[in-house]
Amino acid sequence: MNSNKRILVTGGAGYIGSHLVQLLCDQGYQVFVFDNFSLGLRENIDPRSEVIKGDILNTVDLEKAFAKNIDAVFHFAAWKAVGESMIDPGKYAVNNIYGTINLLNAMLKNGVNNFIFSSSAAVYGSPQYLPIDEKHPVNPENYYGYTKLAIEENLKWYSKLTDIKYAALRYFNATGYDINGKIKGKEKNPANLSPIVMETAAGIRDKMQVYGNDYKTADGTCIRDYIHVNDLASAHVLAMKYIIEKEENLLVNLGTGIGHSVLEVIGKAEEVTGKIISYDITERRPGDPPELVASCDLAKKLLNWEAQYSDLETIFKTMSDVYMKSVNSPPKSPSL
Repeated sequence: MNSNKRILVTGGAGYIGSHLVQLLCDQGYQVFVFDNFSLGLRENIDPRSEVIKGDILNTVDLEKAFAKNIDAVFHFAAWKAVGESMIDPGKYAVNNIYGTINLLNAMLKNGVNNFIFSSSAAVYGSPQYLPIDEKHPVNPENYYGYTKLAIEENLKWYSKLTDIKYAALRYFNATGYDINGKIKGKEKNPANLSPIVMETAAGIRDKMQVYGNDYKTADGTCIRDYIHVNDLASAHVLAMKYIIEKEENLLVNLGTGIGHSVLEVIGKAEEVTGKIISYDITERRPGDPPELVASCDLAKKLLNWEAQYSDLETIFKTMSDVYMKSVNSPPKSPSL
């Protein structure tokens, strides 16, 4: 594939987007970062890329972006806090669903046909069996997951009715930081476990909450499948090559097939950082299944991809480089 292709990355200053931008630049692509900086960080943008400040809800901003003769679009510009989506569904409907439709319409208007979409394992809801493969029924239990499923359904129709080809990549739990240490800006307002664990280790939070310890798991806490952000980035590039070369759509899970409990994650973070991580056990959150683990056989088969950096040791070593650099205080006493 011609690596001079011109790539638009919406949300390219965000957590996953910035890691993808770096990889694309490393591979010689011309990359345009499109971000409104509500969550994205300028410090995480690869200087080899070009920044277009804009919003997917603004058609004028999108026209500016597509004036760059774009060949493919990676779409990360979405709200992603599950709890917030249940309190303020309108915010998620407008940005995630309507914003994506805006983006697809701008692609069609400008003759751009290749779309790689950041979907989520949240489309599945509570598992009927494990590990979860792509044939598992979809039944999201939160509005965030519903927005991802609604976009996938729209992509099917757009692809039937137009020339658009798409990849929908259903992530499990994205985590970690750049293995080469080039991306150092901490995620804004994190809602996921591992950054909250690291904020607690670094003293940004006094303590954290563990939602329930009475699940039917080995230690009573929820089990999840954690995937390193560098592994996610490599899968995205392979997905783009797949849909362009094969002219076929793609829908795959991205995970490891290995589950870790909340307490296991906290324990590994303590081991890597040398800090005691204080936490309170609180009530379960509604809609939290005991265990979510991916089957990634299809990604391996179609993309020849599997995770390389997603063991907990690597995850927390890369996160420690970002979160712990300014922390030189002695370990805190636990207050459980």
